[in-house]
Amino acid sequence: MTQLPASTERALGLAIDLDTCVGCHACVIACKEWNTANYGAPLSDQDAYGSNPVGTFLNRVHTFEYLPDDPQTLSNGDQSAFQVTHFPKSCLHCQDAPCVTVCPTGASYKRSEDGIVLVNEEACIGCGLCAWACPYGARELDAEAGVMKKCTLCVDRIYNDNLPEIDREPACVRTCPAGARHFGDFADPESKVSQLVRERGSITLMPEMETRPVNAYLPPRPKTQACGETSSNQVAAKAPEQPNPQGFLAWLDGALAKLEAGASGSSK
Repeated sequence: MTQLPASTERALGLAIDLDTCVGCHACVIACKEWNTANYGAPLSDQDAYGSNPVGTFLNRVHTFEYLPDDPQTLSNGDQSAFQVTHFPKSCLHCQDAPCVTVCPTGASYKRSEDGIVLVNEEACIGCGLCAWACPYGARELDAEAGVMKKCTLCVDRIYNDNLPEIDREPACVRTCPAGARHFGDFADPESKVSQLVRERGSITLMPEMETRPVNAYLPPRPKTQACGETSSNQVAAKAPEQPNPQGFLAWLDGALAKLEAGASGSSK
């Protein structure tokens, strides 16, 4: 079985802003495309266009609707207080990764230079023990290749000198249209991800498992905070009056008014 490094030089990972993620799944598509065409065995699909399609993904987005734990809201029965959070899920590259220590062949390992958890697919026998050990469900067995797949933090991108420097980050981060995903070194207190965690705080998933995830989730803001001081029971404000149209819009407005007047006159 594989031993975890006592420490790592860096702690590369993702800071994911749950307040910004819109659940568009662009990160899922980018991850699937990059990891099918590049690193390791392709991510296969079975019966992709049939009645029961299944496939291997390294990143998924789950959506939850919930009522915040606010006694005042609960007593009022205010349905508008429900919130929706989109929750991207992939490997958290844990410092004490149980998926590594249970691997009987040493295929799963954590790199001492940057803390990334990877799978040596040539040594993987597809036993699934690492998937059972992972409390976050971040590993998937590729049915076609017969090997375990997981997020690699796009290790073949971030160290690729043939790519422009701006592209040397995970595909999911590079693609996110909302800017909800951030990549960096959590061991560097001055890195962007470290600063975000200091400013916003972070959510530790299942701390009782003592896996010490590197990836951080920035918490969503309460709905009342996100919308200012407006009460959830307050009626929506009247839309502001629009200025008089100018130019082409003024001409179009007049033309439509003449047509409407003509139609009204002919109907009498």
